[in-house]
Amino acid sequence: MLSFEQKLSNYAELIVRIGANVQQGQSVMLNASVDAIELTRLVVKKAYEAGAYQVKVSWHDDAVSRIKYDLAPEASLLEEPKWSAGEKLEMAEQGAASITISTADPDLLRGVPIERVNSTDRVLRKANEKYRQYAQAFKFSWSLATAPSAAWAAKVFPDVPEEEQIGKLWDAIFSMVRADQPDPIAAWEAHIRVLKEKAAYLNDKSYKELHYTGPGTDLTIALPEGHVWLGGSKSNEQGTLFVPNLPTEEVYTAPLRTGVNGTVSSTKPLSYNGNVIDRFSFTFENGRVVSVSAEQGEEALKGLIETDEGSHYLGEVALVPHHSPISDSNILFYKTLFDENASCHLAVGSAYASCVEGGAKMSQEELAAKGLNRSMAHTDFMIGSGELNIYGITADGQREAVLLNGNWAF
Repeated sequence: MLSFEQKLSNYAELIVRIGANVQQGQSVMLNASVDAIELTRLVVKKAYEAGAYQVKVSWHDDAVSRIKYDLAPEASLLEEPKWSAGEKLEMAEQGAASITISTADPDLLRGVPIERVNSTDRVLRKANEKYRQYAQAFKFSWSLATAPSAAWAAKVFPDVPEEEQIGKLWDAIFSMVRADQPDPIAAWEAHIRVLKEKAAYLNDKSYKELHYTGPGTDLTIALPEGHVWLGGSKSNEQGTLFVPNLPTEEVYTAPLRTGVNGTVSSTKPLSYNGNVIDRFSFTFENGRVVSVSAEQGEEALKGLIETDEGSHYLGEVALVPHHSPISDSNILFYKTLFDENASCHLAVGSAYASCVEGGAKMSQEELAAKGLNRSMAHTDFMIGSGELNIYGITADGQREAVLLNGNWAF
């Protein structure tokens, strides 16, 4: 059995070698929570050992963020952060890799007026719009990872003694990212091969539509001509492979912007902008959200949809089998990076450019002409369960099972 220190070292190695895949002479943008100091220092060390030219660390503190939302004047919240957004964009254009090590307090902004949260979010999204477009076209390598915080661990394990909560969340994270295995690099390489096999099967099928059925869900999603299913590692503009999410269990593509019709219901809570949204549903007509409801967090959900016109449409269709490591753990993480990889999910907002043939080299206008959605938003929400069935509709009208009772049918 590996020690905590060995698993933490493995995790840092995975972030650098599998996640961002830092190259000799490459700069690294490392965005980290103050709750992840030990892991962050290990990642910096391993990045330099991998040959990084420089590692620039930017720290984030949830407590400071909450104080700002509570006390800062409105005008300061609406001031565009041009300097930080500009630096990120410049480094991305120069080929730097981006690593984010975040924590989560799902209730961080509970009680803050929702419009104060939403308006600040729109300003940040607008400032980073070009950077986001580069990220979604995989022009540079980027990877998301996590570390526990006391607030997050208490939310996930409320029935565990307080002094044991963070340790228990660390154990869960190590397991989900395979850092607790004797050879985690080999384990990830094998896992990536499986995801790519599933994506290859779906690409060969080239379904015209997907039909979702389940409790509260009857949804048809048309797929654009030339759509591409992706999974596991991606290739950046220089041809370097990287894995955007640690963990990842999904294969995904983009829907046809105007081709979504019916109703879909959530199966897990969504932690969004420091608020929890739960038991919600969307109804679509010709791609656009025409009604939305939620038993908890409806204002926050409506704020997401109103980010811009594109946030009224879907940008991602992702398939995750119900029997997969995170789902089988029966842990509700209240963090999308984990919960989306325990469940089939959709995303409100922008599409990934590489989800259509040749998309990485297309302009935003060309992507829109192909039927991909454009938006400042991109937020995943979970719809999978052991009761979800998904059928692929071929160009000649044949109906084939893709997932039955939540699991792969092929």
